[in-house]
Amino acid sequence: MPVEMSRQRFEDLVAEALDLIPPAFASAMDNVVVLVEDRHPEEPGLLGLYHGIALTRRTSDYGGVLPDRITVYREAILDICQDEDDVVDEVAITVVHEIAHHFGIDDDRLHELGWG
Repeated sequence: MPVEMSRQRFEDLVAEALDLIPPAFASAMDNVVVLVEDRHPEEPGLLGLYHGIALTRRTSDYGGVLPDRITVYREAILDICQDEDDVVDEVAITVVHEIAHHFGIDDDRLHELGWG
């Protein structure tokens, strides 16, 4: 049975996970926004998604583009968790995972590092 949690509490957990990012990395993040949505419309089990141009792929002509988006999918995360502590952990893992994509780290490397 999925964990029940208000949207506000979930958004607070996402904000807390962002606060865990070391200041050097947080200050290096550029033109990115973090959003919470209930589910990905095409992949309902997806926990998070990075959509944008990773910092490692930006060239000198990068500019005037909409912010990259990191989306954390609330209902998908709640579905796989047993209690609030699980949600806290999974939100942190998902946020770190998607921020890593912003820095150009791919899924294979994230799995090697334990953030898959």
